[in-house]
Amino acid sequence: MDEYLYFVDRAFDGMLAALDRLGPDRGNTAPPLPGANSPYAIVHHCAEVVDYWIGHLLAGRAMDRDRDAEFRATGDPGELRDRVAALRLRLREDLAGVDLAAPPATAPPAGYQGPERPLSGAGVLLHVLEELAQHHGQVEISRDLLEAS
Repeated sequence: MDEYLYFVDRAFDGMLAALDRLGPDRGNTAPPLPGANSPYAIVHHCAEVVDYWIGHLLAGRAMDRDRDAEFRATGDPGELRDRVAALRLRLREDLAGVDLAAPPATAPPAGYQGPERPLSGAGVLLHVLEELAQHHGQVEISRDLLEAS
């Protein structure tokens, strides 16, 4: 599990570094592309993805999520960094003793995007890593576009 968390940390570290480089104003600005999200909103979404898929679905922790609102989120990058730090600590607790061969403790709602097949605990972890890698690249491209404009 330490190796998995290493890659989760790398993704968050990269996204947060891009957000820090942009500063609060540009970090809360979407790049000039149709349907684009701000880097802040993307990192906020990623924190919610991890909390939901691992904390709620896999570990069975209670959570109320508004996925659509995640993409409109704005805020202080320092507060988001603190939230991600707390999430990292919770992840270790959430993953302690989880049977990765078993299905998740809670099934995702049918309307949520994600794999089109039942997942084991290991599959949930892979899906989370897939999302983090994708959005890490998205944040870096957004940073580059915002710095160029």
